[in-house]
Parts: sequence; structure tokens; C-alpha cells
Amino acid sequence: MKVIIVGGVAGGASCAARLRRLDENAEIIMVERGPYVSYANCGLPYYVGGVIPRESSLLVADERVFRELFAIDARTRCEAISISPENKTVELRHVVTGEVTTESYDKLVLSPGAKPIRPPMPGIDLPGVFKVRTVPDVREIRQWLEGQDPYSTGMDTYTGYQTVVPAKRAVVVGGGFIGLEMAENLVHLGLQVTLIQRGNQVMGPLDQEMARYVERHIVNNGVHLVLNDGAAGFEQADGSLQVLTESGKVYPADIVVLGIGVRPETWLAKDAGLEIGELGGIRVDDQMRTSDPDIFAVGDAVEVKDFGTGQWSLVALAGPANRQGRIAADVIAGRDSRFRGTQGTAIVGLFGGAAAWTGVSEKTLVRLGQTDYEKIYLYPNSHAGYYPGAQYLAMKIIFRESDGRLLGAQAVGRDGVDKRIDAFATAIQLGGTVYDLEEIELCYAPQFGSAKSPVNFAGMVAADVLCGDMPLIHWNSGETGFLLDVRHPEELAVEQAPGAVNIPLDQLRVRLGELPRDREIHVICRSGQRAYYATRILVQNGFKASTVAGGMLSHAMLR
Repeated sequence: MKVIIVGGVAGGASCAARLRRLDENAEIIMVERGPYVSYANCGLPYYVGGVIPRESSLLVADERVFRELFAIDARTRCEAISISPENKTVELRHVVTGEVTTESYDKLVLSPGAKPIRPPMPGIDLPGVFKVRTVPDVREIRQWLEGQDPYSTGMDTYTGYQTVVPAKRAVVVGGGFIGLEMAENLVHLGLQVTLIQRGNQVMGPLDQEMARYVERHIVNNGVHLVLNDGAAGFEQADGSLQVLTESGKVYPADIVVLGIGVRPETWLAKDAGLEIGELGGIRVDDQMRTSDPDIFAVGDAVEVKDFGTGQWSLVALAGPANRQGRIAADVIAGRDSRFRGTQGTAIVGLFGGAAAWTGVSEKTLVRLGQTDYEKIYLYPNSHAGYYPGAQYLAMKIIFRESDGRLLGAQAVGRDGVDKRIDAFATAIQLGGTVYDLEEIELCYAPQFGSAKSPVNFAGMVAADVLCGDMPLIHWNSGETGFLLDVRHPEELAVEQAPGAVNIPLDQLRVRLGELPRDREIHVICRSGQRAYYATRILVQNGFKASTVAGGMLSHAMLR
């Protein structure tokens, strides 16, 4: 059996190595149009910032490793330019020499990835405007930052700039993974950084109120954040660049980094007549087969089913790409392996903190018209509060109102974000409910967590909501009621809720006579815990009462 794999990063490399482990006799050819196979593209921003000091650290394996260890014919600077499904052949062009050859295949795997979006803006091809996709891309960025001219090295034909001064001002366009990570690393290098985001929030997979924590964090660490204003073009002025925005603003820059997003590279599949989905990705089944049964596709270029909604989705993440590559190899080798779908589980680290998510967001549920869900906010410590260094986590948990099934989770904080989202992701994958979260047994020592883990705590709070022990109201529900603030008076000096009546929790039982019995009482505190205690007191004394979800902390993010 002869297998050709197009694309040697993430999904393609995983498929090639897995297939060799399963079939020692298969002839495997892996082609990659770039100079490297199996490199760590997720580490590219950190190489720019010097966190990863050596370029070689980004190279996971090279052609020699694939040839000598796996007996795989790995060819770099080799591009697939056409596929003939009828003849089961692929035309390959050597990037350097231009030589074109034809290879036959029994099975073909496409892993072309996704390319950075470069809209046809005026000046987008000016020197100093960079994308971030490959090792050569970040090598050019580093050269530019250090005052060298990468355009004089033969990698580009531009000859306009005679000298380049070390960059001091940077504009990053786009607030996704690449945009945020590049902004952080450029700040670490001492640059003044402006981040421009066309939409009303950074990190699109997060719900807006959770993204507000990220925005506040990056601003506090020196990033000038511009929301609701997209880049419209680029100009040269006085030896540097200017970024022009849709609102008419002008931002000077010595370097511009584009992080607008990525688009699946599907031209090869499209020209071969393979089915392309509505989202623009190669349509595959749960065994990674395309519309041609002998052609598979994996990674950032494919559309797969969302595990939570069942809808088609595009998810450009290394984890799913690697799993898909393994599944394609399994199926080619005759094993019944299937992709369960993606939850979009991801994390981004920024200035010592992290934001992570898994499963379905609330805005996705709203977009799909789904109403059978509830949400809670909670703010537990990352580990036992009495042990030094505890940091609070901001968490949002989304679950079905009808049966408690966990749908999604988002968390932001400085410590322990990753392991909590990993636990939620596992529960979602196994069809778990908030009741399962109550009971799940997790490791505990004071420096690592609490006896009641944030994961357990989330399950307990959600279960209280579902069983009626904690009637819930949300700030943005539009419902009106008697607003009762049970914080201590000194806390009100920091922030107040308009129209609220203050009765501290420890005085509530003796002051019940001051509260109306003909109106629903909405109870607030800082984070929700004291409000829950107060709600229990009120309900058991004949009042109709609800806890305001997330208290003043969520109110601050929802405004």
C-alpha cells in the first residue's frame, strides 16, 4: 500500500508516524512545501519574545528523523499542486527547482492547515507588516525587531528600505491567539504595543463578560487595547509605518503583526472536486474520510462536528489535529477508529495569567436558539486560602437546565486554570452532569487545591440551582425586584449597586421586618456566596428570593 500525506506539520506528521507504527510495509511519502516538518507553530510567538531562545527548539523532528527512524520518505520544499482522484495520482512540484513529478497513491491524506488571513488592504504588503505562521515568518520578525532588513536576504523581492532601526512601537491587528500572544511577547521586549480588534471583545470563543477579564489584564500589563475598530490600511510615513483604522484613527508603528485569523487552505481539495462545507473547510466524516473514500483530510483545513451542538465547526487547534491524524492512520491500517467531535478546548497564557475554555459558549447557544441551559459564576481560590499564594479564579459554568448535563466551562486566573478546565473537558467528553462534578474525587493538598475543589464547588452550586435551593437571577435578565445587598457597609465604599438596600448578612435575621413580602427579593454580595446564604434564610422565612449570579464581580464584567 502506498500512502501520500500532504502537509508535514501536526496532523500530517502524526498520521505518518502512527501509520508506520501500524504498518511496517506501507510505502509512505510525506510532502511539506515549507522548509521544516513537524515544527511547533504554537511556540512561534515565544521565539519572537525570547522565551524560547533557540530556533532549533521549535523543530520537533526533521526529514532525517522521519527517514531513519520511521522509514518515511519525507520531502520538504515539495508542494502538491494537483490531485487526480480518477487516476489516483498527485502532481508534486519542488519549490526550489520547479521540477514537477507525478506520484500514484492508494490512499491520500490532506493536512494543508490554514493560512493567515491577509485582507486586500492598502499597504498590507509593505515592509514591516508581518504574518505569523512559519519559522521563517518569525525569523523575519526577529530580524526586523533587531534592526536588520530581512527583505535583503533573498526571502522577498522588496528593495525599498535601505536601513531598518530597531522597533520601539508595535501594532498588533487581531485579538485572537496569535494577536494576544504576540502582544505579550512584544511588551516583554520593551515595545509600546497597541492591539486593534474589530469586534467588541478579544478571544472570540469566550463569552464577552469572561473576555473582559482578559482585556483588563492585558491593559494592566501595558497593552493599549482598541476595540470596535478594525484596521483599514497601512502607509509609510517618515521612515516608519502608520496603521489606518475604519474609524479614521491613525496609529504609528515600527512593526505591524497581523493576527486577524486563519482560513482553511482548501484550494487543492476544491480543485480535486472534494466536498467543501458551508464554513469553507474540507468536509469529512468521523473517520476523517472526504467525499472520496480514498482521500482523507485532517487538521485546521477540515470541518468536523462540534461535540456539544452537533453542528459543523472549524477548530484550528493542534490537539484535535494530532488526534485526527492518528484516526486517519488507524482507518487506513484497517482499524475502526472514529473522531468523537471537537469541544474546542483551549488555553491562552498572558502576563502570568491564563484564560481557558471547553465546550459550548453561551453566545453559541443563543445563536442556535437553544434555551435549555443555565449558567453560574463562581470565584474560588486556586488552592487553600490559608496556604500562601492563593489566587482567585473567575469561572463560568454552563449546563442543561433539564438534566444538569455539563455543556461548557470558561475560567480566567493566575493559577490552576488549566487543570480545572481539563477536568471540565473530561466530564463533557464523558457526558457528565453537574451532579457528577459534585462527586468527582480530585487530589488535594493545600498548595494544590482545596478539600472542596473548584470543580466540586461548581457542581455543588449548579446542583443547588437545579434542585431549587438557590433560585437564581441574572444581572442582564431584565427582571426587576427589591435589590438587597448583604455586604458589609465598608465594602460599599468601593462599589455600590444602584438602588440596593444594604442589610449585612450577620444582621439579616433580626431585620427581616424591613423587607417587603409582596416583591421578589434579589440578593447580591461580592461573589454570590453570602447572597446564597441570605437567600436560604429568606426562602425559609416565607420570602420569595433569588441570588444574583456572580454578585458584584459579574456585574462589573457585564456592564
